[in-house]
Amino acid sequence: MDKSKKLQRKQKTQYRDQVMEVEVELQGKSKVPSNSMVLPNKESVNDEAFDTSRLLEEVLERNNMLLALKRVISNKGSHGVDEMKTDELREHIKKHWETIKAKILENKYNPSPVRRKEISKSDGGIRLLGIPTVQDRLIQQAIAQVLSKIYEPLFSENSFGFRPRRGAQDAIKKSKQYINQGNRWVADMDLEKFFDKVTHDILMSKLEKKIQDKRLLSLIRKYLKSGILINGVSVTSEEGTPQGGPLSPLLANIMLDELDKELERRGHKFCRYADDNNVYVKNRRAGFRVMKSMTNIIENKLKLKVNKDKSAVDFVSKRKFLGFSFYFSKSGAEIRIHEKSIKRFKEKIKFHTNRNKGIKECLRDM
Repeated sequence: MDKSKKLQRKQKTQYRDQVMEVEVELQGKSKVPSNSMVLPNKESVNDEAFDTSRLLEEVLERNNMLLALKRVISNKGSHGVDEMKTDELREHIKKHWETIKAKILENKYNPSPVRRKEISKSDGGIRLLGIPTVQDRLIQQAIAQVLSKIYEPLFSENSFGFRPRRGAQDAIKKSKQYINQGNRWVADMDLEKFFDKVTHDILMSKLEKKIQDKRLLSLIRKYLKSGILINGVSVTSEEGTPQGGPLSPLLANIMLDELDKELERRGHKFCRYADDNNVYVKNRRAGFRVMKSMTNIIENKLKLKVNKDKSAVDFVSKRKFLGFSFYFSKSGAEIRIHEKSIKRFKEKIKFHTNRNKGIKECLRDM
């Protein structure tokens, strides 16, 4: 196939589920929903005079809420514990917004527990998602939009997951660049049940370094502790940030930014996509050194756990990253879809296509 042709596929990013579909496009610009927010520069965010004491008003500001409403409705997604659907949200907000807003401002708003949803993983396991109500998704989305203006300018250029104008295709391209610079070994680290294991106090302490508005901090903590509805009983969340809400991906990047900054300080070549992190090095020994130092930060400072079964130091062509792998030609490193990803894609086509369905229905289900 001509190399100039685009390799495209819909990649389900499942913990990653919202369930969010990422169009992996190895050439050309990534397709990302337009973002009307104007991000401040890094210098203004680092300025001690940068006021974050009244962020809750920014969250609840009309234009911010309208943008959040538009995004939640367009993203669709499953219902929460109250069974309200996204197409019912606009009318619900028209009727009840003033009451909801007043409760939030008075610190009397209590988020609903999330609905547990099981998603099959590619390795045969089960991933547990927590689906908020559409009302809570709206509020979380509004919070995420305001926090993004503060944190996006501070995040590493080597962080690619759940960020505006960035995606899996950019991480793969950057990885190829590092490999072609002679870094043919990789310290490939995966975190064990990352979203389920985030320590609330550590995450909140990171937020408190930039956010002065205690009302907003209180609301975020309420979302972290909103609980999960299991067999009709709400179980309090003692740790973790539920996968499935709009705020969780941003909180994940805030939590792991310390790791990014330390890798940058040491001059490492790395690409992180959420809890998947690849550090590219010259040889095996350097890879083991990096793996040891990363494990120390992850387990001792952030109190998370490295998935030792999925993490390894190896030659880059022997590892899979975001559904892709690398091989070498005379011109250097090349990219291809990993054989396991192709197999899963074929299985998905087989599952969703049968004689009882029309073409449009099959394409919609995929």
